[in-house]
Amino acid sequence: MLELVHLSRRFGETLAVDDANLRIEAGEMTGVIGRSGAGKSTLLRLINRLIEPTEGSILADGVNVTRLRGRALREWRARTAMIFQQFNLVNRLDVLTNVLIGGLVRVPAPRMLLRLFTDSERMRAVALLDRLGLLDVAMNRADELSGGQQQRVAIARALMQNPTMLLADEPIASLDPSNAKLVMDALADLNQHDGITVVCNLHTLDMARVYCRRIIGMAAGRIVFDGPPDTLTESALLAIYNETDGAVDERISRLTPKSSTQPILARL
Repeated sequence: MLELVHLSRRFGETLAVDDANLRIEAGEMTGVIGRSGAGKSTLLRLINRLIEPTEGSILADGVNVTRLRGRALREWRARTAMIFQQFNLVNRLDVLTNVLIGGLVRVPAPRMLLRLFTDSERMRAVALLDRLGLLDVAMNRADELSGGQQQRVAIARALMQNPTMLLADEPIASLDPSNAKLVMDALADLNQHDGITVVCNLHTLDMARVYCRRIIGMAAGRIVFDGPPDTLTESALLAIYNETDGAVDERISRLTPKSSTQPILARL
């Protein structure tokens, strides 16, 4: 169980995350929605300790994560693996090596630099690529892959860390609908069959509604909504997106099948 307690992060005069109080149970798949600049990415980076909080604390199974240093902090970052919008692969390296790099936290640096991976490490990386439908491109350079393939390689690399939680920061923002579905299906499969907790920043409400049992809405750094999709009312959407009624109506209409006249919010 992960708990954020009065967590804040300030950049100059801007409160990117403002007094966040949140509890995420093990095995949840949670979507975080909100406008650009709402604080979604900062929230995930605070959880992973890529950036430090200005105030507040992060607790995980009774451990104060904000106090971790050195090896303990590296282990925490491995346990809460990050997936980024930009993939962050090493383009000149082959796909298999990119995945093997995910085990850096548990592999001595000299062995990693010389790419002296054990047979068991290679077998695990191959198995992960096979599971994600990428075994046939294992020896391709990373920059030869499509965006959707690169993001699935990034997922495989994160899994090499043996995480209990995946923090996905806009993982489908730059992908076409077909590749976006493949990536979200992969995250949902890991959540459902491996019990990995997934917290996923999403820029589209429809993806959050389809894949996530819980949705967190952020606006101006604050958590303004927390609940299942079927409790997302029009007023909640107004609070999250800070838009006019007409803009929210348009957002709702995009989620409504053309053959149905029933408002989407009544069926979420």
